[in-house]
Amino acid sequence: MKKIIVAALFLSGLSCVFGQEEHDRALETWYHNDFAKTNVYGINTENAYKFLESKGLKPRTVVVGVLDSGVQVDHPGLVNNIWTNPNEVPNNGIDDDHNGHIDDIHGWNFIGGKNGNVGTDNLEVTRVVRKYKPVFEGTDAAQNKANQSKMPEEFEMYMKSKKKFEEGKIEAEQNYQHYKAFKEKIPGIIAMMGGKPLDTKYLETIKPQNKEEAVYLTTLIMMAESDGIKVKGKTPEEIKSMLSKEVDSALKYFEPQIKYQYNLDFDSRESIVGDNYDDYNESNYGNNDYEGLNAEHGTHVAGIIAGLPQGNEIQYGVADKVAKIMVVRAVPDGDERDKDVANAIRYAVDNGAKILNMSFGKPVSPGKKYVWDAIKYAQDKGVLLVKAAGNDNENIEENVYYPTNFKSPKDVKPFVNNMIVVGASTNDNEDLKASFSNYNQKMVNVFAPGTKIYSTVPTSKYEYLQGTSMASPVVAGAAAVLKAYMPELTPAQIIEALEKSVNKSAVSANEKDVPTLTFDKLSVAGGVIDLEKAAEYAYSHFYAKNNKVEKVKKRLKRRAFRRH
Repeated sequence: MKKIIVAALFLSGLSCVFGQEEHDRALETWYHNDFAKTNVYGINTENAYKFLESKGLKPRTVVVGVLDSGVQVDHPGLVNNIWTNPNEVPNNGIDDDHNGHIDDIHGWNFIGGKNGNVGTDNLEVTRVVRKYKPVFEGTDAAQNKANQSKMPEEFEMYMKSKKKFEEGKIEAEQNYQHYKAFKEKIPGIIAMMGGKPLDTKYLETIKPQNKEEAVYLTTLIMMAESDGIKVKGKTPEEIKSMLSKEVDSALKYFEPQIKYQYNLDFDSRESIVGDNYDDYNESNYGNNDYEGLNAEHGTHVAGIIAGLPQGNEIQYGVADKVAKIMVVRAVPDGDERDKDVANAIRYAVDNGAKILNMSFGKPVSPGKKYVWDAIKYAQDKGVLLVKAAGNDNENIEENVYYPTNFKSPKDVKPFVNNMIVVGASTNDNEDLKASFSNYNQKMVNVFAPGTKIYSTVPTSKYEYLQGTSMASPVVAGAAAVLKAYMPELTPAQIIEALEKSVNKSAVSANEKDVPTLTFDKLSVAGGVIDLEKAAEYAYSHFYAKNNKVEKVKKRLKRRAFRRH
């Protein structure tokens, strides 16, 4: 599921809202910063390009597959960096390249069909409960026990899913009701301001007449005193607009969970896509609607990788000079299905993508074997997969987040060497781990900027979003830069270069529900990626060495030729 973080009391999100309105240029591009100069854990983008160009290297275009919710391919900040299938004639209704997909000009949509597109889908735990409840908790007790004994793996998955389903459904309903009630309080909160700009000293002179007014006043004081947002001096209308936007965003996030994601009676797949979902060998389904119904997440991800400055917007992607985005739509508003993920990986690999960004994940995976096969297929083809660690603030060795490159959390090493898993960092050195980011010293490779990330969104706009979903494309973009200038690099070498060159921090990562940890213990690398340092590492450890070997081979061949 692609989670976009909704902050408690909005105190995290509000800074982004005002930052966007005021066009804080430094904030819009902070994740590119050079840590050595700014003391902000950016990834040092521009210096990486300077280093690579100083070595006389000429980049090749790298195709990056964005496996996501869809992308607005004609967004002004993206249109010039969208991949075009060179072997397909646009809109002629013919599968010109014989890959099983008609008119796949910019990619493919595996969650669409002749009848339109899937917008919202169930969570995977909902689908598992719906499928296996009659099997393990049906009306025949004896048969239930027999099934549990015959299908231990499925039963374990069912019990895990049932617990998460029940807890998640209750939480979604509570959150929805909370924000719905808060929306009704906004007029009262604004009235407490007395028509004056927000100011702590003035607020302290107000005497609430009842408990409800006391709550309104406390909310305003918290906002005014928050370090995370700059609302002091804002007018009542500005505060009202800000709160309304944040509450509407929260309601938009939680309402589909109640209506669709946790609804056992809802299943949009069959009538729209028209495939046999249980047939994992089936791949020729879908359509070429690259945007779909909910492309905010995918468009934002694409901009982080390869967005281009345009108009008054200076936002640019990490690999804006070298990458083309291949759109592979496979993630609905809900949880992605394993069949679609496996097919999306294979499609992107077969059509020339060298790096795949996978900003999604879920706690259970009924078809994980098929996804693992696709991951192995990508490895065999030399394709790097970049995967978000997840947004549940959990140790993913204890709470697995699929798809994973470990067949079992108990395994010492991953079963493939072409996947890098990314946690989210912040621009606050004292609180460097994003509060929501998953972590693990074995199963998360690196951290990258993932909060207050400004990028492209549908209807040709820009917004701030946060999540490991934003950190992952930062790394995908970095990997694309390395691959563009040094095409011979293997996925394993790119991962090594990124891991070995991080900017480390030993700041405490303590939080209420997290054991005592320091930031350097949250991932394999123990730090935030630095693209310039990674470029230097890859050049000296791999590229230069390979070139020396090739030069020696050529010299020996010339000598042998002269002797004869």
